[in-house]
Amino acid sequence: MVASLRAVEGMYVELRRLTRTGMRHHQKSRVPLYERTRLFRIYEPGAIPGLFQTPNYARTLLGRIMAFNGIPDDREEAVAARMDRQRVVHSGEHRFAVILEEWALRCRIGSAEMMAGQLGHLINVASFPSVSLGIIPANIDRTMWSSPGFWIFDEDRVEIETPSAELTITQPREIAVYARTFAELSSMAVYGAAARSLITAAINDLGADEDG
Repeated sequence: MVASLRAVEGMYVELRRLTRTGMRHHQKSRVPLYERTRLFRIYEPGAIPGLFQTPNYARTLLGRIMAFNGIPDDREEAVAARMDRQRVVHSGEHRFAVILEEWALRCRIGSAEMMAGQLGHLINVASFPSVSLGIIPANIDRTMWSSPGFWIFDEDRVEIETPSAELTITQPREIAVYARTFAELSSMAVYGAAARSLITAAINDLGADEDG
């Protein structure tokens, strides 16, 4: 029972414990996990994943998280650490299966110019041989409901961030549920030219908003 309790305590870690001195340390602490993971399966309903973020997008997003949660503001150091983690995308030793809801393309976090730059960067990263990017259109007849964002690291663990905590799941039967969920979400997504078309449409609409 003691061992089980400790496992549960390790599974749920409050955000304020992870970030009590700022966000830089937490960003850097992820590096060993990212380096040893060979297959990333990532689902995000409302934001661009950190591995594919531009510095400006990351700076804006992290700044707003810090302000909302009262986290000490070390955003420049945290952004630098987040950008450093992105080297795994360029190493050729890792694969990335990423599913985004179309809303993630259209959820404004900062200026239209910054968002357009971020979406342009997403198109570029999606062209990498190691990256499979799928986008679930907003108007699709869904066979799987949307879910909080989650990341599956190989077959070893699932991580989920809530507004107040980070959840780490290591039970194989639970990991299998998330793997099935990811597969079902993937089946609803569009890829390749169809995905680029959705991104381009979101970029064009940002320009229209600015002109308006």
